[in-house]
Amino acid sequence: MIESLLVANRGEIARRVIRTAKRLGIRAIAVYSEADADLPFVTEADEAVLIGPPNPAQSYRNVEAILAAAKSTGAQAIHPGYGFLSENAEFARTVEASGLIWVGPGADAISAMGDKINARNLMTAAGVPVAPGTTDPAADLDAAVTAAAEIGYPVMVKAAAGGGGMGMGVAADEAALRTEYDKVRAFAERMFGDGSVLIERYFPRVRHVEVQILGLADGRVVALGERECSVQRRNQKLVEESPSPAVSPELRARLLAAAVRAGEAVGYRNAGTVECLLDPTSGEFFFLEMNTRLQVEHPVTEYVYGIDLVEEQLRVASGLAPTFDPDALAPSGHAIEMRINAEDPKRFLPGPGVIRTWVEPTGEGVRVDSGYTGGNTVTPFYDSLLAKLIVTGTTRDEVLERAQEAVAAFQIEGPKNNVPFFAELLGNEEFRSGAYDTGIVSRMR
Repeated sequence: MIESLLVANRGEIARRVIRTAKRLGIRAIAVYSEADADLPFVTEADEAVLIGPPNPAQSYRNVEAILAAAKSTGAQAIHPGYGFLSENAEFARTVEASGLIWVGPGADAISAMGDKINARNLMTAAGVPVAPGTTDPAADLDAAVTAAAEIGYPVMVKAAAGGGGMGMGVAADEAALRTEYDKVRAFAERMFGDGSVLIERYFPRVRHVEVQILGLADGRVVALGERECSVQRRNQKLVEESPSPAVSPELRARLLAAAVRAGEAVGYRNAGTVECLLDPTSGEFFFLEMNTRLQVEHPVTEYVYGIDLVEEQLRVASGLAPTFDPDALAPSGHAIEMRINAEDPKRFLPGPGVIRTWVEPTGEGVRVDSGYTGGNTVTPFYDSLLAKLIVTGTTRDEVLERAQEAVAAFQIEGPKNNVPFFAELLGNEEFRSGAYDTGIVSRMR
């Protein structure tokens, strides 16, 4: 097993990885920016290194600073968490070229799945269902208009190098497409350094369902069930649950088999997620993208399958067998995760500030993965995620009741936060029925 691990991230995911590392007897090393000096993950690590000012480009995306910290502390491996450099193939290559262990998929897999057009084409070749769309970037507006006419409106305009729900626009007709194409292309060039744009069919009433995969050290790829991720704002997830209320045993078998084929197509190792769009009426599903990293919502899978995904990541990176029997995987129970963000609960606009009160809920089936505590300052430099409230139980109904109690008990004063939204959602009949889709938040507003 790896003996020392540098976590190249911050907040709740850094704290989460550090917790498992320390349980396994691995020396945990944190890196932090000047803005994060007082956050819990810094003090909980065995060692912490200041790597730069608040600007992520000068700290959490500063490859030289991170590698220097690894060298000075004698780190043996690097875990990238999610966001920042986690899906940067060049960073993964640089880490390994420096003689360090990369706790994640190989750089070639990251690169292959990082370009959405290339990923779509790979999945088609592997026999994974893919939504109608372009097989090459729409080189200019005329090409986008031609492609959209062939695919049929409405269409989604997407940054080929995008991720995390960023760099997307919906066009119901040609006039809207002309606006969205220029907007998405400019955003993609600014944010990702790549203005490539793809056009694909947009499905207004679908569910967003993803499959957790794990590429083992012996070369096998296994699927650890599905997660329902349809509660979203601005194409970004707010709630995830497992198993999905929309997935039957027969559909689950097809979803998981397709996800395994997707991983095998790129020789996948370590943790990753195959995201799909699901038409709940027909049972058809289509490949959306693959996230070549640990997901924010991994705790719901951990509960349903009774494993620690971070531990499994570390075991794969160490060349060790998993803690579970790959031939005897079976889900049990239900879990829901709510992303507690520093944003107002109506328009979801960021609301940084000093946390005056922070009281986490407790009780049976309640887990809180937090990045902050009372007295900390939520700055505008990073993602607005404060914590993840994970509620578990034997049945979905039991989890819903526990979740309402947990949300009512979660007290945060200071920065704006979306806890009141979850109280509203948990009382919403559409959500409680399980028959919801990606439009549920807009219908609530």
